Amino acid sequence: MRVLLLGGTGEARALAAALHPEVDVVSSLAGRVPDPALPVGEVRIGGFGGVDGMRRWLRDNRIDAVVDATHPFAATITTHGAQICAELGLPHLVLARPAWPSGDAIVVRSDVEAAETVARHGYSRVFLTTGRSGVSVFKDVDAWFLIRAVTEPDSDALPPRHELLLSRGPYHYDGELNLLREHRINALVTKNSGGEMTQPKLQAAATLGVPVVMVDRPPLPPGVHTVHTVEEAADWVRRSCPGSPTRG
Repeated sequence: MRVLLLGGTGEARALAAALHPEVDVVSSLAGRVPDPALPVGEVRIGGFGGVDGMRRWLRDNRIDAVVDATHPFAATITTHGAQICAELGLPHLVLARPAWPSGDAIVVRSDVEAAETVARHGYSRVFLTTGRSGVSVFKDVDAWFLIRAVTEPDSDALPPRHELLLSRGPYHYDGELNLLREHRINALVTKNSGGEMTQPKLQAAATLGVPVVMVDRPPLPPGVHTVHTVEEAADWVRRSCPGSPTRG
């Protein structure tokens, strides 16, 4: 049994560890983060070259099943994986960590709508945690930004008034509370990534009464089989994957 695990998340690393060594798992990382935390077992880094490249890679590497444990906002690879597995008749699973309850947050559909919301409400000191790819749409918003990201955004994407904080979670409640207080933050902008690693910022914002602007997740492709825990995904792999090589 040979499984492609689309990863880059803590859940993907935990799943690779749970299946190793009984299942031949190939973990695939996009390669956008320098010095990534690597899972156990075989790892490939980099893109596939679109739908055709991924289809060819699955055939050439005789993959029996695909588990998608990518970030909830990695919509392109999730869509491609679902499409190709349906074409090839490969078992396919999405391991989707549960979303955070939106609570009193202002829920928006995109980074662009988040920037518009910040401008419309006149928030002046914003904690921006949408990742490096979501920074550029805030360039023309008249506010000061504390921007936290794993990798540095392009310099021409940054707002004129900002402080850049490069770090990688997990984060803790006390630290997030101090961060919001120290920088006098009056709005938090985040994606609904879910999970415990970055949730403390929401708890700290709730304590201080800081408004939250939350970008909602893109929808999953219709008809995909989904589980929410590493244990469920590991059970699915053991029960559902055939032992025969990929055909097509």
